[in-house]
Amino acid sequence: MRIYFDNAATTPIGEKVLEAMMPYFIRFHGNPSSIHAEGRAARAAIENARKQVAHCIGASIGEIFFTSGGTESNNMALKCAVRDLGVARIISSPLEHHCVLHSMAALRLQDIDIQYVKFDKKGQIDLQHLEQLLAKTTDVKTLVTLMHANNEVGTILNLQKTAEICQKFGAFLHSDTVQTIGQYPINVTGLNIDFLSGSAHKFHGPKGVGFIYINSKNRVQPFMDGGSQERNMRGGTENIYGIVGLATALLSACDQMENRRQHVESLRNYCILNLKNQFSDILFNGDFDGDSLYKLLSVSFPNTPKTELLLLHLDIEGISASGGSACSSGVDAGSHVLAALDPTDLRRTIRFSFSHKNTLKEIDFLIEKLKMITGLA
Repeated sequence: MRIYFDNAATTPIGEKVLEAMMPYFIRFHGNPSSIHAEGRAARAAIENARKQVAHCIGASIGEIFFTSGGTESNNMALKCAVRDLGVARIISSPLEHHCVLHSMAALRLQDIDIQYVKFDKKGQIDLQHLEQLLAKTTDVKTLVTLMHANNEVGTILNLQKTAEICQKFGAFLHSDTVQTIGQYPINVTGLNIDFLSGSAHKFHGPKGVGFIYINSKNRVQPFMDGGSQERNMRGGTENIYGIVGLATALLSACDQMENRRQHVESLRNYCILNLKNQFSDILFNGDFDGDSLYKLLSVSFPNTPKTELLLLHLDIEGISASGGSACSSGVDAGSHVLAALDPTDLRRTIRFSFSHKNTLKEIDFLIEKLKMITGLA
């Protein structure tokens, strides 16, 4: 038996999602750019998916563009804002996903001014400092890019307040919402946001497909040159079955959001309670008892010989979890997020992330295995 507690890295695909995708693997094989019946059927499926995604976040269909995932969407937002909107300064934080940090590093080579906002030890962004940074130079076009929920410790950004601050100073706003789309209600209507990124495999959709929301007031050029696909915004034949799967998964996540949330929150709370009761030296990273992603729990264990290979021993015992972001697979370079929050911390951190498919019995199994492996109880 294996237990999967790594849903922040990726989620198992939903049965109804796979069912919706299968006809586009087998029957509807037309190229969406072709004008014959098969092509028109494929095109209709993509546009229907675009309509569904737009509906889920309160956007217009002309503001949704399908991509290969969150990494491409984030790259597109930052680099198109610089190239096409005249952005000369980017304000962000060292806690962002690597695809944002590395994009900013590339843009720095183009003499783009990169500034970082302050944050506390829980990972909460200092919005007062953000205001101060924006107020210093109001004549420089600025993009603020801050993730909605940190993918390693789960701390949630007040996106509404952040948007209001950006609007006050005329700054563009991009948010990596990969961890929160389908988990929290997000409605771009009335939210002054310019770019928003999502990825299907975080809400029980297929891997290799995502989307970007681009506010219609912003006119940007294609990120990938080629044909006229994606309304002239992204060249290349569309991943039709992936797009259909993304839309199906997002609709399902939004329709069942409250029920799923209640179940997952109960799992997380049960896990926290049992960890506190069973272990004398246990800590939790991020704003775990405040504004935090309800599906994620970052747990800190003391650094002992028994916890040194804790992640590996959990895997051997049939439990899948993570040491941090899954985007540095095979490389134990440590967490840049945890290092930024506390550079002196030498403890061992495991990230457990849950879904509606998990159970309380699985939490009980985890606790027993942790007691056995660590000897800390």
